[in-house]
Amino acid sequence: MFGIQDYWAFVVAVVVFLAIPGPGNFAVITSTSKGGLRGGAAATLGIILGDQALYWLAVAGVAALLKANPSVFAAVQYAGAAYLAWLGFQMLRTRPGSAPPITIHPRQYLRQALLITLLNPKAIVFYMAFVPLFIDPARQPGLTTFAVLAATIAALTLAYCMSVALITHFAAARLRSNPRTAVWLNRMAGSILLAFGLKLAIQK
Repeated sequence: MFGIQDYWAFVVAVVVFLAIPGPGNFAVITSTSKGGLRGGAAATLGIILGDQALYWLAVAGVAALLKANPSVFAAVQYAGAAYLAWLGFQMLRTRPGSAPPITIHPRQYLRQALLITLLNPKAIVFYMAFVPLFIDPARQPGLTTFAVLAATIAALTLAYCMSVALITHFAAARLRSNPRTAVWLNRMAGSILLAFGLKLAIQK
């Protein structure tokens, strides 16, 4: 089908990849807990846009360019690590009653999730190694094959992230009645983001 071999194996692999805890998952969770379903949906869109950009960069061979220029790769890697660490640090500073009841526009959640996704250059290398496994060189028609895979990734990401957002939304409604618990969970999420930032910084 469209030059794709083992399409359903590709679907399962993408779902497993999405389910692995990572910055994207926590971006959806924190955006939903603060901005409701609109925040979660905005973060989901940001992740989809970032993933699609990285996917097509990988298809275009940018991964090879990054690997050929370690200094460029390292610069993007450290930028991503610094951004994640900064987000985590900001969340760790939260104190009971310190957060004023402000409204954050959904586009801010979209921008945050987009940056988290784009500043992870490892994802480009992942796509570069992952996608060819499901391409049939003898039957693939070219751009159509890659477009179908891209659409599949986007659809699965939408379904998964919105499921996470729905679960988070209903859980957050109960937590709002206990500010101390909410702050503790916020700090836990901040610690996780900070840990991801440190892990990304020391990876080689």
